[in-house]
Amino acid sequence: MSGNKLEYRKLNDPALGWLLGRVFRLWRSAITKTVSPMGMTEARWSVLMNLKTLGEGTSQHMLASELGIEMASLSRTVNQLVTLNLVERRVHPNDGRCHCLWFTSTGRECMQTLSGGVDLVRCELTKDVSAEELDIVFSVLKKIEHNACSMLNKDNEGGR
Repeated sequence: MSGNKLEYRKLNDPALGWLLGRVFRLWRSAITKTVSPMGMTEARWSVLMNLKTLGEGTSQHMLASELGIEMASLSRTVNQLVTLNLVERRVHPNDGRCHCLWFTSTGRECMQTLSGGVDLVRCELTKDVSAEELDIVFSVLKKIEHNACSMLNKDNEGGR
């Protein structure tokens, strides 16, 4: 910043935010294509993968917040996953209004296959990128994430 005026920072063309969004959508589409033979939709696999990352026993509210979706949308997907016997809801031990999510044994088996598909996509999409380049991208994105959370007064929930 220069005084009270913000300095414009050229972030290449196309704009960095646009490119981040495009890569994010393409990455998710590649995962969805890869895991669709398992009967996984984007909504299903993203809930399962985020539950794995956040840890079993995560509340539905926390999961919805991390995914950036409304509780009603998450509830529909969780209902499907319960019907498929992949997750189960348990009442929080200290708050009867809160439901937490746990993998079933079938869900744990499914996660092994799902994680393998996600790893395959990750390897394919980063095949021409060096480990050093990936470390730099990760470091830069973590800084941008931190700045965004600070600007929005949010906890840095994605601190995985």
